[in-house]
Amino acid sequence: MFTLPSSVSVYICREPTDMRKSFDSLAALASQALHQNPLSGHLFVFFNRPRDRTKILFWDRTGYCLYYKRLEAGTFSVPDGPASLSMPELVLILEGIELAGARRKKRYFLDST
Repeated sequence: MFTLPSSVSVYICREPTDMRKSFDSLAALASQALHQNPLSGHLFVFFNRPRDRTKILFWDRTGYCLYYKRLEAGTFSVPDGPASLSMPELVLILEGIELAGARRKKRYFLDST
C-alpha cells in the first residue's frame, strides 16, 4: 500500500451508502453530505447498511480512485462521534479492530529546532 501525506484527512459518511454508486455519485455525496470538496485529495469513506462493504474515494491529481472492500465474515466497526478520522484509525477499522477498545499510548517527540 502507498503512504499518504499527513495533510490528507479521512472523512466518513455516517449514512449507509448504496454500494452500486460509482465515482460521480460518491463524489456528489462527499460534496453534499460531508460538505467537502471531493477534488481535495482527502479520503471519503462510505459503508453499506449491513457494514460488510466499504468504498473509499479519493482524487489523485489525475482522476478519481476507488478502493472497495467486502468482508467475507463480520462487519466493520465504525465509531460514533466525529465524521473524520486519522489514517491509522482508518487502517484499524479496515483490519477489523474496534476503536472503542483500542488505547493510544503517549508518545514523546523531540523538537529538532
